[in-house]
Amino acid sequence: MTDVPLTLPEELLLLALDPVRGRPLNSPRYLRYGLAGAALADLEAAGRIAVERGDRVTVANPLPLGDPILDGALATLPAPAKGGRGIRAHRWVRSASRPVRELCLRRLEERGALRRQVYRALGLLPYERFPAGAVDLAGPAHARFRAAVDAGLPDRRTRLLAAHSSATGLDTKLLPGSAFRPLRRDLRRLVKEEWTAHAAFRAVQDDQSAGGGV
Repeated sequence: MTDVPLTLPEELLLLALDPVRGRPLNSPRYLRYGLAGAALADLEAAGRIAVERGDRVTVANPLPLGDPILDGALATLPAPAKGGRGIRAHRWVRSASRPVRELCLRRLEERGALRRQVYRALGLLPYERFPAGAVDLAGPAHARFRAAVDAGLPDRRTRLLAAHSSATGLDTKLLPGSAFRPLRRDLRRLVKEEWTAHAAFRAVQDDQSAGGGV
């Protein structure tokens, strides 16, 4: 299973998780929005969805892809209907963020890349951590990302990955310091150009306006 290519949301999650502590480097909620946006990007690339009127997602082809993450995301989108207007991308990102995150975690557990650990706060409230597993997929993911950054983000996939990291505040952890400030500014512009990343960013903005972000 480890030789099956990673989906974009899987790769984003691997970049975001601290391999020792098993916690996201950025806001967990914002990360969830990024994972959902990345799933939309993969579905669009596979010809399963389209975006109309700027931000409305419609299903162009309901045929499953055979990937549990992308098929799970596709199943939550409104079925194609004559005259249907679709769903606003940022609203879907908000509603689907938890299921998409769980699908990604489960898939990476199956690949051996993550371990699910359950704890209880004060002995009562359960919470989970996801440190690295026996199969190192995070190391190569980070290496690919840094190589793509050094090469100027030469392909669409790495630009999408970088845009979703920027939309969710992960870029400041992956690309820290003043040396990467110009690139981080470029990525903010890229977020506006890539509708799936912009959908995640709008969900983040909604949370920030409401005072949320955990």
